[in-house]
Amino acid sequence: MKKESSLNRLINSLRKDRFLIITAITCSTLNKIFDLAPPVLIGLAVDVIVREESSWLSTIGFNSVPSQLGILAFLSFIIWSAESFFEYLYGILWRNLAQTTQHNLRIKAYNHLQKLEMSFFESDNSGRLMAILNDDINQLERFLDHGANQILQLVVTVLLVGGAMAFMAPGVALLAFLPIPVILFGSIRFQSILAPRYKQVREKAGDLSSLLNNNIGGILTIKSFTNEAWELERLREFSESYRKSNGKAIRLSAAFIPLIRFAILFAFLAILVIGGLNAWRGEMAVGTYSFLVFITQRLLWPLTTLGHTLDEYQRSMASTNRVLDLIDTPFLISSGNIKLDPKDILGRVCFKGVDFHYQNRQSILKNFNLEIQAGSTIGIVGPTGSGKSTLVKLLLRLYPITSGQIFLDNLPIDKISLKDLRKSIALVSQEAYLFQGTIAENIAYGDPKASIEKINQAAELAEASEFINDLPEGLETKVGERGQKLSGGQRQRISLARAILKDAPILILDEATASVDNETEAAIQRSLLKITRNRTTIVIAHRLSTVRNADQIVVIDKGNIVETGDHEALLKTNSTYNQLWKVQAGLNN
Repeated sequence: MKKESSLNRLINSLRKDRFLIITAITCSTLNKIFDLAPPVLIGLAVDVIVREESSWLSTIGFNSVPSQLGILAFLSFIIWSAESFFEYLYGILWRNLAQTTQHNLRIKAYNHLQKLEMSFFESDNSGRLMAILNDDINQLERFLDHGANQILQLVVTVLLVGGAMAFMAPGVALLAFLPIPVILFGSIRFQSILAPRYKQVREKAGDLSSLLNNNIGGILTIKSFTNEAWELERLREFSESYRKSNGKAIRLSAAFIPLIRFAILFAFLAILVIGGLNAWRGEMAVGTYSFLVFITQRLLWPLTTLGHTLDEYQRSMASTNRVLDLIDTPFLISSGNIKLDPKDILGRVCFKGVDFHYQNRQSILKNFNLEIQAGSTIGIVGPTGSGKSTLVKLLLRLYPITSGQIFLDNLPIDKISLKDLRKSIALVSQEAYLFQGTIAENIAYGDPKASIEKINQAAELAEASEFINDLPEGLETKVGERGQKLSGGQRQRISLARAILKDAPILILDEATASVDNETEAAIQRSLLKITRNRTTIVIAHRLSTVRNADQIVVIDKGNIVETGDHEALLKTNSTYNQLWKVQAGLNN
């Protein structure tokens, strides 16, 4: 199936702004009509001076030269005023369209991006996505600001001027039209050559953005390994690659305008000489000749901007394709239709015959079965890569399962509204991600309208109140990007408070104590004793001390359940759990 052109894709995406587009086009057209009127006035003025009372204006009732010049002055004032007025209007309208389009596309692209499954983000990179959401959409804005109006006015100029010249002097007009096919053919040819080059430019820009994004995020590692020089060299290579790809496109586009100028020059000289000879021999009125000389410039010289306009057009179309390709990325996970109120959910979870593997990797889970009773606390332990965190991702429907089913209160989760399903689950992950803002804003992330009392209560339950109160600004303390102004333990407790405030019927702690100190782990343990009541709690941990109080402990290895039981029961057997406990407790000889 043939892919739809970039321009058609853009036009289809702008359907909601149809009235704004039509109004902008109308104002641009009227502006160009009035802009082309002065050569007509010049021709009439020359006709008045040469022919005096017998000029063309005398045929419509202006017999004296002063009255003819007077009416020309009045028309000039009206035409110049109208041209300026419509230029003001189209300037506002095109820029508003550019801003509106930029805003709507960015929101639409980001909204679509948020709904994509996690496998998309694992196969892509954040730098490329940032380049699309920022640079590519801005490139389209720049074209709509100026380029669209220039193309439109160029078309109006060719149609109006060409029609007028063909009517007044068909033979001479033919000379003016001779370079136009050459220019159009050259433009189309240049456009086809430029398109893949600008596509490459945008890809290189995405690679460069990705490198910068990763390096800024990993600046601590770069500094600690003293790899600044190596990273600078890497950046130099990426930047040089971007510069070279841009340079190839620039050299081609820069050659376009001089070639057009030569084609225009020969047409202008022919009209200047042949039209002048016709006027000298009396075969053409002097006023008509003056009009043709001036109007020919209006017809041909704007074509010199065609190269720059096409350059902007190709850049914007390359960017448009990247934005619309992102928006057109299909969803692998669709929302169910069953609406649920989290308050009505009991919290029973059941995995039945679940198979799953990550893209291009071996199976993680094979015929996996697990039942978690409502209101119970279950601990899940096992070696790295055994599939513990995968269970959480599948329960949240961040990935589609290969086969089998997962149930929540006897309802298949793929039939439940994604929004309602995820509202029913509060997650505290190993990486406590905080958003730039205050501590209060981060705790209230799951409920932005939460009262200060609820925020304080959640902080207290998470045992975060003490360190928050010691901060100079308390809850209004700015946490910095990714919460970098706080320690790891502080970030983890704020993350736990955020989950507590969400008040979901299912609470999941995915390695929440893996990267914290003993004090923070003890604080989280005390918090769990309070917040796990009347809710289903899933605790995934490497530290077995975190799950020792669970109602049931499940030991997973290579995607299969190898042991189950509570802490005391598992310690009485010569089990994997028992051996792990002895190692972590320092009981092995």
